[in-house]
Amino acid sequence: MRKDVIIIGGGAAGLFCGMTAGRRGRSVLVIEHADKVGKKILISGGGRCNFTNIHTSPENFICGNRNFHKSALAGFKPVDFIDLVEKHGIRYHEKKLGQLFCDDGSEQIVEMLLNECADARVEIAVNCQVESIEKTNHFVVRTSRGVYECDSLVIATGGLSIPKMGATDFGHQIARQFGHRVTVLKPALVPFTLTDRDREKLSPLSGISIDATVRLRNHSFRENLLVTHQGLSGPSILQISSYWNPGETLDIDLIPGRNAEEILELEMETNKELKTVLSRFWPARFAQAWTELNAGSKPMRQITRKEIRSISEKIHHWHLQPNGTEGYRKAEVTAGGVDTDELSSKTMESRIVPGLYFIGEVVDVTGHLGGFNFQWAWASGFASGKSA
Repeated sequence: MRKDVIIIGGGAAGLFCGMTAGRRGRSVLVIEHADKVGKKILISGGGRCNFTNIHTSPENFICGNRNFHKSALAGFKPVDFIDLVEKHGIRYHEKKLGQLFCDDGSEQIVEMLLNECADARVEIAVNCQVESIEKTNHFVVRTSRGVYECDSLVIATGGLSIPKMGATDFGHQIARQFGHRVTVLKPALVPFTLTDRDREKLSPLSGISIDATVRLRNHSFRENLLVTHQGLSGPSILQISSYWNPGETLDIDLIPGRNAEEILELEMETNKELKTVLSRFWPARFAQAWTELNAGSKPMRQITRKEIRSISEKIHHWHLQPNGTEGYRKAEVTAGGVDTDELSSKTMESRIVPGLYFIGEVVDVTGHLGGFNFQWAWASGFASGKSA
């Protein structure tokens, strides 16, 4: 069977590319190896799908080429996706920091995409395994459901995150097959694990969340930090994890926006324990565990000014070296991917193989937490769909 465009991967980027190309009158086939499309959309945002972020800018993304993603993001903005959501009568709300979620359920976003694809006469084949891809004058895609030919082939297979949902490195394999470089891959937006010593002290605090600023090199994020049985999670940790490399130490401010030294000096003549003073800002169990790890707790009147300066420094600069991450099993996305220097920023087409496109998570573009990765899926899908 021959199509104008074949898209491998029925996720957010693949479906959006399909409906965009189909609107142009192109005959389109979307191939999905799972039993249904949009599985990651369905589980995202706790089942409500954080489908975009109204504050999206190029600075919310990590890419080996700092300018690559600008064109696609400018070509399809959050307001454009919001218009589509409103056209389909999907109710939504802003949770925080520009993050937009469905009021009801993420299945509404999948249904919307499927309806748009149907209107554009896009064919979707699920439970379809790709066995091989070749190119002569056109692409030949051999699958478990037959052989297909096309002029434009779009790889939208995602990354390695959440393997239990069927994530594989298939897209990276295809990139290498056709001579493309793939940058270093790693789990991103992922919780950290801790050393045995730190975990022994902190794991009993599992479930406790505090406001914190987490820094690494010249990057910093102020949001909640969550203690888990394995280590640390929460928005601030997930954000910084995309920048972290093994062996690096986090710099954590546990009372951001306040002066710990001044606060402690005001209590110097009292019999209050250090952990009691700190429990004004943290849950009592966290205050006790932190003081045991870093200072020991004793009455404030027994603490010298020099000790107060040292304790304050540790509060504002708690240095913690993760043991590792929880890996692709818990990662929301994959950092790294198909090298953007070998793709057109306007169309996502390969500069090496005409007619071959890479979009979404398989590309070396990684968004921050909060709807940015979905916006990249829509934007890269739109850019490729206008061209493929």
